[in-house]
Order: sequence, then structure tokens, then C-alpha cells
Amino acid sequence: MKMSKSFKMLSVLMIAAMLVIAGCGNNNAKSNNAAGGNAAGTATDSEAIAKIKERGKLLVGVKYDTRLFGLKDPASGNVEGFDIDISKAIAKKILGDENAIELKEVTSKTRIPMLNNGEIDMVVATMTITEERKKEVDFSDVYFQAGQSLLVKKGSPITGLDDVTKDTKILGSKGATSIKNIKEKVPGVTVLEFDNYQDAFSALKAGQGDALTTDDAILYGMASQDPGYEVVGEPFTDEPYGIAVQKGNTDVVKAVNETLTELKANGEYDAIYTKWIGKAPAK
Repeated sequence: MKMSKSFKMLSVLMIAAMLVIAGCGNNNAKSNNAAGGNAAGTATDSEAIAKIKERGKLLVGVKYDTRLFGLKDPASGNVEGFDIDISKAIAKKILGDENAIELKEVTSKTRIPMLNNGEIDMVVATMTITEERKKEVDFSDVYFQAGQSLLVKKGSPITGLDDVTKDTKILGSKGATSIKNIKEKVPGVTVLEFDNYQDAFSALKAGQGDALTTDDAILYGMASQDPGYEVVGEPFTDEPYGIAVQKGNTDVVKAVNETLTELKANGEYDAIYTKWIGKAPAK
């Protein structure tokens, strides 16, 4: 039976329409896949923040033995210092409550492993930003500027780096950049490494070494414990402190940087600095 011209035309139009719809479907699928890829990227970026909010508290690695920055009071059990107040401000930014925080003790040696093991969300622990460490973690903007120096017993013949020789016994903390720095500055120098700064300071007071080296801000905290010791000489390195997070957690870095910017803009950073360190640095 012959088809009418009208029927043939209708058939052609229907086939064409089906092809157009199929094409649109493929384009939509491609668009959805592309959007899905972007959404997945966004989800990955926000996953760490979502996890923190779901948990309801921020897990922060801090020092327990570093006067002025993070020191645990054996009587009360409270940990206080510059780094602690900065951590509380970050908790307030992310969770709306500065007390929604759990502090976990880290040392210079354990802080990166604990961070990358997922035991903590971030490290706020006098941690110098270095290119080597950037291979393992992501850093915030600089939140404190320090410099490496020397702590000695008053009356010591060591008055600065120029007095340090390969025969000098230097004390330090395992995992700290100060160990590497002093070995580069004074090739062949003897360095005794301890688990933490308090152990190193105790060793200095026991006469096991001639000088203790680390960042000047930390050394001033030690000197404040015992008037028989002093920080000598000019700082011989730049030690910019950053807050470390797991690599790829850009949303956490963003939240931290926003917190630091707000603290500096509203005067809270200066107040925290003055409270723990002394006169705030000039802007």
C-alpha cells in the first residue's frame, strides 16, 4: 500500500525530532558529567570542614611544653598560650564556639605524622613554613614571625652565633628546623637532640650542653622561667610560623586565613600578641 505524501512527511519529521532529542540527551549527559566533576571537586574541598562540623569540635595539635605558646598547667590541666588563643579563634570561625575544640599534644617530631594520620585537623604549634614541609602538608598564611637564636646561662662566653664552634655542645628538640639550621651555620658542631624543649632546657641547666637553640620567641619563654638564663645575640634565621593542615584541604586553609585576616583587622590579633608575647609588631 502506498503511503501518502503527508504521512511520509510526518514520518521524516518524527525521526528528525527523535534525533534532536537524542542529541540533547547526550549533551545533557555530558553537561551533567562535567557538573558532577566540578561538584565532586567542591565536595572534596568542603569534606574536611563538613567532617569537623559533623563531629562538633575542632581537633588541634598544640605544644604542651612551650611557654608563651602552648604550656600545660600541671595543677589545673589547662593548656594556655598564644597558639591556644589562635586555635580558639579558628574554632569560633568554623563552629561558632571557641570552646568547641579539643587540644592534643604534639612535639616537633610527631606533629606531621599525627596530622596526616587524621588524629588532628590542624597543627598550631610554632611550626615554621619550609619548602620541605610543604611537600607533606599545606600551610596557612604566616601568623607569627620568629627567628632562631641561642639561650645560655648568664655569664657564658657565648654571646651570639659567632662564638659557636664545632667544639660547642648545642641542645635542641627533635624534628625542629633549628637543628638543621645550626648544623648548616656551624659545620661539625655537636648537637644533642631531645624529645621536647623542656627536656632540652633541663639538660642545659644540668650542664649537658653550652647553649640551647630554637626560635627566639620560644627561648624568651624559657628565660622567663629562670632568671639565670638569657637569650643572646641577634636572630640568625627567619622563622615564619604557619598553621598546617593535610594536603588538599584548601577549604580548611581558607577558613584559617579568613580567621587570621579578621583577627588582624579587628584588633584581636594584637590583643592576643600583647597578652602573651609583649608589644604587638608594627603593621
